[in-house]
Amino acid sequence: MHSYIKKLGFLYKTYVLTILTLGYLTSEMGHFLIGVTSKATARDVHYGDIKCQLLEHLADSKVFNYTLHERCDTSPDQRSCELLVLEDGSPFCEWNYNGLGFQYQLLAGPAFIAVYSIVGVFFGMAADKFNRVRLLSLCTLVSAAAIGLIGMATSYWHLILLRIMLAIGEAGTNPLSTGILSDLFSEEKRGLVMAIFNWGIYAGIGLAFPVGRYVTEMNVGGLGWRVPYYVSGMIGLIVAALAITTMTEPKRTAISEEADNDNNEVSKPRSVVQATTTPTESSEKTSIWKVLFQPKILILCIAASIRHTGGFCFAYNADLFYRDIFPGYDLGWSLFVVTFLVGSVGVVIGGVTSDSIVKKYGIRSRVAVLAISQLIATPFAYGSIYLGPTGAMVTLAISYLFAEMWFGILFAILVESVPMSVRSTTVGAFLFWMNNFGGNVPMFVEPVRKAYDYKTALAIFYAGFYLLSSLMFGMTVLFMGKKKSKNTNVHTLAGIENGGFKNSELDNGLKGFPSLENHL
Repeated sequence: MHSYIKKLGFLYKTYVLTILTLGYLTSEMGHFLIGVTSKATARDVHYGDIKCQLLEHLADSKVFNYTLHERCDTSPDQRSCELLVLEDGSPFCEWNYNGLGFQYQLLAGPAFIAVYSIVGVFFGMAADKFNRVRLLSLCTLVSAAAIGLIGMATSYWHLILLRIMLAIGEAGTNPLSTGILSDLFSEEKRGLVMAIFNWGIYAGIGLAFPVGRYVTEMNVGGLGWRVPYYVSGMIGLIVAALAITTMTEPKRTAISEEADNDNNEVSKPRSVVQATTTPTESSEKTSIWKVLFQPKILILCIAASIRHTGGFCFAYNADLFYRDIFPGYDLGWSLFVVTFLVGSVGVVIGGVTSDSIVKKYGIRSRVAVLAISQLIATPFAYGSIYLGPTGAMVTLAISYLFAEMWFGILFAILVESVPMSVRSTTVGAFLFWMNNFGGNVPMFVEPVRKAYDYKTALAIFYAGFYLLSSLMFGMTVLFMGKKKSKNTNVHTLAGIENGGFKNSELDNGLKGFPSLENHL
């Protein structure tokens, strides 16, 4: 298989990007499916809030009656709910699980994030020392198995444990893939490449809406909500098999600041310098703590964490929110178009835009794109909450177009701002804080929803956090370095001094690490 791939060498980089993106997409779809299947899952497995609701067959948009819905929705207890009947004496309400509540928020957020963020740090460290392709294949296998097994869950605690297993597998996807892609692609293409890879997140979220809603409604084999998890799990297993059998570990490269600060290499007309080193040797030259506590990295992390919170709040609540405020409207395909198609366009535009202007203005321009895009997205995000069904979808599409420019650009900035020896470790640590904050703060949506209403909760934690992140990204621009290299193909960035990474030392660093020698 490897020899066959080599014959198509000119397509290899694109092939790797495709496999890594597809793996990320599958994991993310499994991650966010719970937000779409939660009502059906809760009724089967039993968790979360119970309230009076219109019977399922009457809630269909073709026969929906808003008056009946209101009578059910305002019924305070089970007895009064069951007394509501039509003129012929047949009931039109049911006292049942609605898929919301503290247990849902716990399942969607902390049960996944608490493990995901911690394990991600260790995978980041491992990525700096071991074969990343093998680790990534294992991670994809674990997450795919977890997704498939969720479809077999029969209790709430089964779901909790399997979400933890999914988190363990998915935790390595971003730091491992980011390291692989940054070594395969040059600086001029890196923003777009990272954007395409992180497009897997939005594609996964987008596909979760139609797959989780309509495949569940098809009730294939009487399995209902379980089928989407079986399908997603099988796709993940195929991706894992392709990764381990067709991909090879790329040579580790020094990028951006490292290339600029290496006096032996700065005169070369390129921004990527090949390095054949073990991260262990280089790590002795650079402290991970010195890297992490740079003002620009700290502020960037805070801004990213706030933005991530807004994204999680939307992803975990979008389907449930629109079902709640627009009963009788089927917005499944609209949400798919917005999150998958419009979001994908936004990701690519963000990558292309940042790649274009970084050549002239340096890394500051990437951060400026982040700040401006989130600021533009904010008023439209509020529109998606407060307008009617059509207006909400239109403004959501506009908001998504700009809002989803952020993720790929963020990690392009990150890998260009830190030394090669601690690159994956930095990504892992960055994700640890970003995901802990962004994944756990949405728990506050539930108490605010119950104290006020669903719209207010999302106005604060979804649209409001978009605005706050824009301000923080704008502040980050002030701490980024200026371009000072005369070489137009190399952008010198203020930060860590990497002059200690000499090729002679790097060659010596391979001694004693035969496994790394075989893959570098």
